[in-house]
Amino acid sequence: MKIVTIEERKKWDDFIKSHEEANFLQSWDFYEFHKSRGKKIVRRAAVDDKGKILAAYAGVVETAKRGTYLAVAGGPIIDFKDKKLVREIFDDIKKMGQEHKCVFVRVRPQLPLSDNSLKLMRELGLKKAPMYLSVEYAGVLDLKKSEEEILAGASQGFRRKLRKAEKNDIEITADTERRSIEEFCKLEKKHAERQKYVAFSESFLTKQFDAFANNNEVLIYTARKDGEILAQNFMIFYGPEASYHYGVSSQLGTKYSAAPLLHMAAMKEARERGCIRYNLWGIVGLEEKSHRFYGVSEFKRSFGCEELKYTPAHDMILKPVKYQITKIVETVRKKIRHV
Repeated sequence: MKIVTIEERKKWDDFIKSHEEANFLQSWDFYEFHKSRGKKIVRRAAVDDKGKILAAYAGVVETAKRGTYLAVAGGPIIDFKDKKLVREIFDDIKKMGQEHKCVFVRVRPQLPLSDNSLKLMRELGLKKAPMYLSVEYAGVLDLKKSEEEILAGASQGFRRKLRKAEKNDIEITADTERRSIEEFCKLEKKHAERQKYVAFSESFLTKQFDAFANNNEVLIYTARKDGEILAQNFMIFYGPEASYHYGVSSQLGTKYSAAPLLHMAAMKEARERGCIRYNLWGIVGLEEKSHRFYGVSEFKRSFGCEELKYTPAHDMILKPVKYQITKIVETVRKKIRHV
């Protein structure tokens, strides 16, 4: 067994997609997106003497004033019961961090939270990160259930909104047209102003869209009434999972309850593509009423989703003195942002 850089897209994605826990965070195209932004990336895999992949991880080198770091979100994809393989992969992650002159490596493994998962992080010498790396607490729907079964498990409020929307003569479309991502960017700016958050740049969203559109892994869902856009969802379909990546709406969209229609349409597409899971992504605890994502979390819970907690982000500290600056800055930032 040896650990090498992987250069073949098909070989990479075939391995990642074969693992039920995986999603787009370790996809080939997510790192093509990072490359399009001028970022350095790593794609590494443990292979046997026949070249078969046994474990893999992808990461992006992030630069910040407080120090460069390597971010491995949703990885590695590995049998975590194989302690020897886990140790060798994490040794390689450390090696890559050192080669890129990183202050630390931040890993958020695709591993459900448990006492054993936290113990494993400690055994590997990692410390809990002061800031998250990708979603750590998600709302997930089982697409092996029928639409009728999912609706039966949804809240009365969700079913009421859906019935209301179905009576409002709302048109739902899904495509990868350039116009759709341009419309999404414009609506996202207005949505951000209304909800008081910092919008993603048009370049950021467009490059991400392009990376996934190249291989038919993304759709922009749009709800319109009388030609006016009410809401849009940026959906990624990768392997076993359909991901509700971003969602935006207008004030009129809220009035007409357009969002449930978009999700029901996306779930239908996901089943047709063979996805077994619909990830609504970030939610916060029921007790976190002051959290800025509390309202959207309540909306996601109305679907009747299962709540999945991943092992939180952990840091592999490579330069302890410089890392202290990161720890202080991120701890303060987390409090200010209420995240």
